[in-house]
Amino acid sequence: MATVLLVEDDQRIREAVTRALADRGHVVRSVARALDGLAALTGEPPDVVLLDLGLPDLDGGEALKMIRAVSSVPVIVATARDDEREMIRLLDAGADDYVVKPFTGDQIEARVRAVLRRTGDPDRAPELEIGGLRIDRPGRAALLDGVELELTPKEFDLLTCLAERAGEVVTKDELLAQVWHQPLGGGDKTIDVHLSWLRRKLGESAAEPRYLRTVRGVGVMLVDPDR
Repeated sequence: MATVLLVEDDQRIREAVTRALADRGHVVRSVARALDGLAALTGEPPDVVLLDLGLPDLDGGEALKMIRAVSSVPVIVATARDDEREMIRLLDAGADDYVVKPFTGDQIEARVRAVLRRTGDPDRAPELEIGGLRIDRPGRAALLDGVELELTPKEFDLLTCLAERAGEVVTKDELLAQVWHQPLGGGDKTIDVHLSWLRRKLGESAAEPRYLRTVRGVGVMLVDPDR
């Protein structure tokens, strides 16, 4: 369960997101204006902020800069602006993730969980274990059946991103945003190349997968091969 601060001026969306997150066990505090969100943030810090860009009193991008000036709280930008350059600017400005409207309750809740896993206190859950794979996040090391893997920084980030959502299909757009900080398509070849290198180091191939399973036309997921 997390405390989510929702900054959204559209009452219909605000009520729908609040209901969806509350039904999934989260506590939601919602406001309609950016300045009210900043006041709520400094008064009683939430675990994550869901920030709309089209706010009536202040542009969401400016609100993001103000949030980053006073807090390191994870911020998910919710927007109808499906624009690559804008998304890159917002990620560079400090957003931790983004979601494009319209979105479902399951999608936004999955983003909340993923952001909290990535940005949470590493001392609380420093390691991930999936089958014989163990990932030491603080030490940035990965071991397979007790043997350390020789991974590049991007390979480690890619493996960790998939391991944090083990059993879930992660789309290539999500991988671009979370590992390469590129929010939209155009990096399929980059991802495919890194997945190929990662498979080789995990002792598998696309034809004979073990940990990394490709869901054609959707994305990739990391699984326990013994289950």
